[in-house]
Amino acid sequence: MQYDIYDLNRNMVGALELDPEIFESPIKEHLFYYVVNWQMAGRRSGTVSTKTRGEVSGGGKKPWKQKHLGRARQGSIRAPQWRKGAIIFGPRPKDWSYNIPKKVRREALKSALSLKHKDGNILILKDFNLPHIKTKLVADFVKRFELDKALILIDGDNDNLKKSARNLKNVKVLKSDGLNVYDVLRFNTLVMTEDSVIKVQEVFKG
Repeated sequence: MQYDIYDLNRNMVGALELDPEIFESPIKEHLFYYVVNWQMAGRRSGTVSTKTRGEVSGGGKKPWKQKHLGRARQGSIRAPQWRKGAIIFGPRPKDWSYNIPKKVRREALKSALSLKHKDGNILILKDFNLPHIKTKLVADFVKRFELDKALILIDGDNDNLKKSARNLKNVKVLKSDGLNVYDVLRFNTLVMTEDSVIKVQEVFKG
């Protein structure tokens, strides 16, 4: 399975063979549901919090005596029926993350990459080195290749590219070791540098 390699000016500069075990594996779409939900759960902050009776200020003594006043019995102004009182069964800090088998994650990622290959939505670049930080350089690249939403996969650090693309809503730059199902599916085109393709294939074989 040969893919043409392009430079940033859309000139073909070579070819690269992709591993069919990764990019032509059976597409198991049902795994996308499990893995994307797992990713989203791991990203939830879980920091929402309301105050219980033990955390609300005030209420050190009984508001009034128990009997003979013709009023309802009250034990504390911290009670939930009082203004500025506690919250009953309110949300508390929680860890939403959970684990799924590593094999499921690998198969889902292979399926996502295979789906991109099947739809013809993979673009391979020789490299993506920019002379300086400038958003227009990335915007011109997107326009030149007629891309809609692009996930750019690189291997190693590339600060010029990351900072140049951070203000573009339809572009995301990701290191190869952070490749994930959610982002592959979310962006229409997967743009990979030659080094990142080699790295991804090495990881799957390892």
